[in-house]
Amino acid sequence: MPGLCIAVGETKEGWLPFEAAYDASPSFTSDAETSANDPYLLYFTSGTTSKPKLVAHTHQSYPVGHLSTMYWIGLQPGDVHWNISWAGRSTRGAVFSRRGTRRRVCSSTTSPVSMPRALDVLVKHDVTTLCAPPTVWRMLVQEPLKSYAVKLREIVGAGEPLNPEVVERVQAAWGVPIRDGYGQTETIAQIANTPGQKLVPGSMGRPLPGYRVALLDPDGDAAQEGEISLMLDPPPLGLMTGYADNPAATEYAMRGSFYRTSDVAARSADGFSPTSGARTMCSSPRTIG
Repeated sequence: MPGLCIAVGETKEGWLPFEAAYDASPSFTSDAETSANDPYLLYFTSGTTSKPKLVAHTHQSYPVGHLSTMYWIGLQPGDVHWNISWAGRSTRGAVFSRRGTRRRVCSSTTSPVSMPRALDVLVKHDVTTLCAPPTVWRMLVQEPLKSYAVKLREIVGAGEPLNPEVVERVQAAWGVPIRDGYGQTETIAQIANTPGQKLVPGSMGRPLPGYRVALLDPDGDAAQEGEISLMLDPPPLGLMTGYADNPAATEYAMRGSFYRTSDVAARSADGFSPTSGARTMCSSPRTIG
């Protein structure tokens, strides 16, 4: 069968009603062999700088591309990992990044997740690695963190710059630093502070394996501060094939032998410097090593 089609609201012939989805089998058999470059997943961008666009990923760009995510988080066999996030990041953090590590995934059906409940889950299930957006971290530090006997070894954050004071408060309570990282719906994780790396407050780290990152000024020339761009010769494994049914947007993003992220970053001479930027194109850049 080609797949499982689920209809929300009005019923449709050949589609399963949403209410019956929990009782359905999630597996299916493809009616033909698939190649690594065949379409696999479609995700909408968040639409922070323009209207949301539908991103197309393949059988290799998402499952195999997430080796960079696994490397960033620092997953090890036997880990219990929890990703508190929305659909796209939750899928890559909790599903694809676990492949090859023989680890367990902790999940919660409570939405939104209350912080006391989240902390109880961390303790009850002996969670060892945790990924959460800065919004969650800023809420967590309002709780008495020291009173929770967590077993966390690695914790990371992504989605926007993380306040240095939040990192300090978490490390003071649990003895573990939050390692910042950067990625997109279009690219998987591409820049991050990896395990064992020197951490500099405000820095989102260095390019992850598989990504050759250039900073380009408005004229398309290399600079120490500019638009984060990925070299396309050859393209990184974790890069989308393009925006579905939007060739103009794809051509614009992948112009001049680079994939342009529309995000700005700065690189200091020593590899590190503070930052006050955001996930979107802005005048205050992120920082990479």
